[in-house]
Amino acid sequence: MYKFGSNTEEKYNTNNTKLSVPGLDAGSLYVIKSLAWDPEGREGEGSLYVNQTTRPPTPTSVSVSVVRSNSVARLSVSWELSHDVYGTIDYHVTSDQNLNCNSTSSSCTLSPVGCGEVHTVHVTASNDAGPSQPSSPVVFITFPCPPESLTLVESSEGNCTLTWNTVPYADGYEAFVKKGDGGETTCNSTSNNCTYQCQCGYTYLMSVLAYNLAGSSPEGTILNYTTVPCCPESVSVSAVSADTLEITWTASRGAELYQTRAADNSEVVLCNDTAPVCALSDLSCDSSYTVSITPCSEISGCNHACKSHTKDTAPCMPSDLVLDPKNSSVVSVSWKPNNRAVNYTVSAESHGEYGQNGGRTCTTSGNGCDITELPCGSSFEFSVTATGAAGRSLPSFSTFLETDPCCPVNLTVAQVTQAMSNVSWSHAKAAQSFITSLTSPRGHARCHTQDSHCLMGCITCGTNYTVTVETFSITGRATNCTYQGFSSSPCCPSGIKLYMLASNSLRVYWRSTASSRSTTVEMLGTSSNYTCTASPGENSCEVENIQCGDVYRLVVAPLTAGGSRVPFCPYRLYSVTCLGSNIGTVIYRGKRSID
Repeated sequence: MYKFGSNTEEKYNTNNTKLSVPGLDAGSLYVIKSLAWDPEGREGEGSLYVNQTTRPPTPTSVSVSVVRSNSVARLSVSWELSHDVYGTIDYHVTSDQNLNCNSTSSSCTLSPVGCGEVHTVHVTASNDAGPSQPSSPVVFITFPCPPESLTLVESSEGNCTLTWNTVPYADGYEAFVKKGDGGETTCNSTSNNCTYQCQCGYTYLMSVLAYNLAGSSPEGTILNYTTVPCCPESVSVSAVSADTLEITWTASRGAELYQTRAADNSEVVLCNDTAPVCALSDLSCDSSYTVSITPCSEISGCNHACKSHTKDTAPCMPSDLVLDPKNSSVVSVSWKPNNRAVNYTVSAESHGEYGQNGGRTCTTSGNGCDITELPCGSSFEFSVTATGAAGRSLPSFSTFLETDPCCPVNLTVAQVTQAMSNVSWSHAKAAQSFITSLTSPRGHARCHTQDSHCLMGCITCGTNYTVTVETFSITGRATNCTYQGFSSSPCCPSGIKLYMLASNSLRVYWRSTASSRSTTVEMLGTSSNYTCTASPGENSCEVENIQCGDVYRLVVAPLTAGGSRVPFCPYRLYSVTCLGSNIGTVIYRGKRSID
């Protein structure tokens, strides 16, 4: 017999019909032929060649590791291949945990495996000749199971200790602590606890992984723990009135509700609110209260370790306020004192729609003082407030005082027509209505209004008027106001007539007036305009070189003191015809009022 691929030949003799040949190479192909000899040593006919493969060698260098895919753990088993074997070798991997796999390569995967398992792994090679001897057993411990029974204990101020049950086959533990603000802390330990720094008012999510040479455990129980709310900071206790304390603070972390408590020697007042502010009312004035704020949450309960604060309430409210006017601008104010070691401030505040004058004050440690320089057109609200080291009292009940309405500062008279004028004025403080009068020896005009203007008729032209306004407050208080006189415009001329003159001229006549003002004549046509002016006392005026064949508007009006034409005089229409190149006739077409 000889080994395939080798030039050596081995011969074996036997007297039997079978032969066992030891020492052959595993996994090799041998070619075998047999011959027989008779007793005389004669060689018989040789048999046909027979091919025989030996069983494969036992796998060596077996190693085991854990692989994870899609949350499923597997054991990856690998071994060393023998490259001198003949033919195809099949490998069979078994575990004493009833797992097996087959492969023709140098590795195979056992699946699935769990945490905390001990596997004894064998690898057997086989071919047509049969299986090899199993490989040396490899004992492999999988990753540990996750620790359970997580418990948190606040061991000391600012420190928390996380404990858990140990698990088999764990070489160590790693704790993960995630704070509510996103911060994360890890802690490694070989025992069953870990201490880390914790803060008030946070929710902590904690988990623990066990690990060994095979890897870490799956994620286990997550412990959700919320520490007690933090104590409020920036606490401010102020007396907002004689019987009310306002307590404010910055919102404390983790607090869902605040219990505010104020206590003195005789009473306890409580306030529960979700906001970082609380008003404790119905307290006694001039008392000292101990104020405490307890933050609470539904999950972690209340933090009773917060310090308290002491605050005195404000002085008591003054009473029995009395006003004694001394004259039109000075008022004496008195009251009943009911506090110790305080100053009293009397305030006279402008009140209502016309309160634009600002307030008046006086201060004293006694029970009375004077308010001076009260202006017209104002309504004042008088009150007294006590001020001490603990704050201000509630103001006393108020008493009101109204002064006479003021006169309008500015007044204007504007003539609208020959017999009608518009009087307007600036608004006067505290004045609700006005009576405006224009008075002269030739007559008068009067109107009563709530507006800041008045349209007055029956005005006589060329007349000097005295202008007065009487203002009235809403309660009927009145003030008389006198202003500079008003002169109505000069009267418009009457009896106007036109006469033709030579050289295309016209003379305009009107009835004489006693006016001391000049009179102007305007003839306005479609293509030409003409004017002339008569001196005071004259009653005619000549218009020269008039273009015939046009319609003219004729206006005769006196001039004002400023030199402008009185705008209220009516105009007349005249048609001027032609006779050749000269004026033919002048036809009167009617009188029109001013536009």
